[in-house]
Amino acid sequence: MAEKKLVPNQSIKLRTRSLNLYYGAFHALGDITMDIYDRSITAIIGPSGCGKSTLLRVFNRMNDLIPSVRVEGEVLLDDLSVYGKNADVVSLRKKVGMVFQRPNVFPKNIYDNIAIGPKKHGIKRLSQLDEIVERSLAQVALWDEVKDDLKKPGLELTPGQQQRLCIARAIAVEPEVILMDESCSALDPESTMKIEELMFSLMERYAIIIVTHNMEQALRVSDMAAFLMIGQDRIGQLVEYGPTIGMFSTPKDKRTEDYITGRFG
Repeated sequence: MAEKKLVPNQSIKLRTRSLNLYYGAFHALGDITMDIYDRSITAIIGPSGCGKSTLLRVFNRMNDLIPSVRVEGEVLLDDLSVYGKNADVVSLRKKVGMVFQRPNVFPKNIYDNIAIGPKKHGIKRLSQLDEIVERSLAQVALWDEVKDDLKKPGLELTPGQQQRLCIARAIAVEPEVILMDESCSALDPESTMKIEELMFSLMERYAIIIVTHNMEQALRVSDMAAFLMIGQDRIGQLVEYGPTIGMFSTPKDKRTEDYITGRFG
């Protein structure tokens, strides 16, 4: 596996400034301020219900699909406002792809699962689509396993292959950020190892943000870690954020230490 960086030296890809999110009257996230570095892996950790997935979905506005959601503060992608009046959500979701907890393979063959995104963004030439499908599957180390059977239904692949197919579909539209929400939690150890190795190879081109309950995984793969928990006001808050190695070896907050050592959560 690749060597993790003690301090990322890349440029900042995403920023939040005093981010607050509400579901109706419920205040889910409170005053989240953090920088996400390009070409690095950032892990969001914390106990269930603290807002990890909600924070992840802020970055591509997936929370917009939930009625009564309201966002205050700033979210910036390359210094452009994600929630600004002129923000193009379709363009945003092309730049910020997402991989879910369980593989959400479309009921199509392997080829069409990959080609559907580029087609929607205007690519029609078959030779170009062929190239994109091969490149995307190769990037997730799936091409050699399926190249002779691209018309096979994607749902007939193993769970680990399905998750790699979903990652290939996400990168087929050439995003800049990849969000991964507990993307290994439903997989066996061998498939998990393949996905983690894939994260390292993809990190060379993308900013990757993962949500994970697995502290060993967070320590293995991430450069930066953000620890969230519910405060006394019942609002999800960012307790600590910094290089993963430092957070796990010398956490600055007693609550962080208690969580990563298994005393609660």
